[in-house]
Amino acid sequence: MTLIVRDYRDGDSVPLSELLYATAPYLVVTPDGLHAQVTRSPARQHFRLLVAEEGGTPVGCVRTGLFADTSDTGLSFANLTVAPGARHRGVGGALLAAAEEHLTGKGAHTVYAWAADDPGAHAFAARHAYRRGRSASFQRLGLTDAGSLPAVPELPAGVELLPASHWADDPSPLHAADQEAFQDEPGDVNSDAISLADWKAVTWDRPGFDPELSIVPVVDGEVAGMLIVETDGRTRYWSGGTGIRRAHRGRGLAKAAKAHSLHLARTRGLREAYTSNDDGNEPMLAVNRWLGYRPCATEWRYIRDLTDRT
Repeated sequence: MTLIVRDYRDGDSVPLSELLYATAPYLVVTPDGLHAQVTRSPARQHFRLLVAEEGGTPVGCVRTGLFADTSDTGLSFANLTVAPGARHRGVGGALLAAAEEHLTGKGAHTVYAWAADDPGAHAFAARHAYRRGRSASFQRLGLTDAGSLPAVPELPAGVELLPASHWADDPSPLHAADQEAFQDEPGDVNSDAISLADWKAVTWDRPGFDPELSIVPVVDGEVAGMLIVETDGRTRYWSGGTGIRRAHRGRGLAKAAKAHSLHLARTRGLREAYTSNDDGNEPMLAVNRWLGYRPCATEWRYIRDLTDRT
């Protein structure tokens, strides 16, 4: 069958969500969320969802664009997925080539891609001039498993835990705290420059963002950090990031916020919780072990200098 690489179009969100779930079952992906990523991403991101199609059926995709949260406008991403039955037929190579052409045209000088910890993925990356970088661990917590979640730690004086919905009329204090906290997150890209409008597009207004389970520690009336949570509207919970402002670290606020949120999720009837951490982020890995999360997958970051593209 003839392979076609094209842009996302209406009607793709359901089969592509199913494809992404099938290849990475530890993620939270919904048709609405995928459609919003294409149609409502920040303009500076130049986001594209490219689809590989054979005989009218999507067999792979790549989500690609520039990072919208960093001051280095030449940093970009290309996250590739190919259906297991369509591998070794040139699908991945065709998608990656199209993504790199798009990124080069938008001024990108470096592209980052995540790949599963799999010999085939590592070989593919090497063939396409990508070098291996950092690793990240995905972790799962069964919310219906035997045993109980640890109790929410006692809060220090002056501290309360509030849902993000408390700031529904003006989430700008959450944006400010999020931007400060995540500048210190281990990783390749420094999240040092995201506007309030772009932050709302990728976080606050994203379908799946759960403002009741996203918990904000408040210290003496000041926003001290934020736990960002997404759900799939059915059974699955995703902790997409926990950040505490520098002045409030070392007081157990992240542990308390995460435990509180998971208890709320269990009460709501959610069944599985997932999260991911850079393998260099030992403090948060330790918190997640305390909560009961266990490793379920590993991914590796791959990097290519697009100025050497031939």
